[in-house]
Amino acid sequence: MRVLGIDPGIAIMGFGFIDKIGHRLVPVQYGSIETEAGTKTEERLVQIYEASCAILDKYRPDTIAVEKLFFNKNVTNAFIVGQARGVLLLAAAQRGLPISEYTPMQVKQAVVGYGAAEKKQVQEMVKMILKLQTVPKPDDVADALAVAICHAHSTSLNDRLNGVKPS
Repeated sequence: MRVLGIDPGIAIMGFGFIDKIGHRLVPVQYGSIETEAGTKTEERLVQIYEASCAILDKYRPDTIAVEKLFFNKNVTNAFIVGQARGVLLLAAAQRGLPISEYTPMQVKQAVVGYGAAEKKQVQEMVKMILKLQTVPKPDDVADALAVAICHAHSTSLNDRLNGVKPS
């Protein structure tokens, strides 16, 4: 099963593809879609949409896992990030891909084993779990891989509960 994890953003949208092979998680490709500050929002959204379509078509995930938005004090920024997230979800829906969503706490719990883990702890666990030489940069990329790992662990748990044997 190939999972695409997404850490949504308008300036930087992190992405990470991993393959779940039995109990192993293997990194396939990871990086970020970046747009330039000062560019009109609608132009940035087109850039994110087109880049999302390109990576979806190239790496062909079986499923997508997206971090749920955390609304903080900056509501304006949250709306813009939500729009960026929306164009990625549109690209996925056009391809008939199933989409799962996870809160930051769920991701931390799945990756570190502690829902209030620090960002650095999550990054180091991503590096260890995927046997990477370094922590992926920028942080959004490591976060996206963490979302993918969370989904892979969640499907493993669901499979075990339903009596499905790993492939």
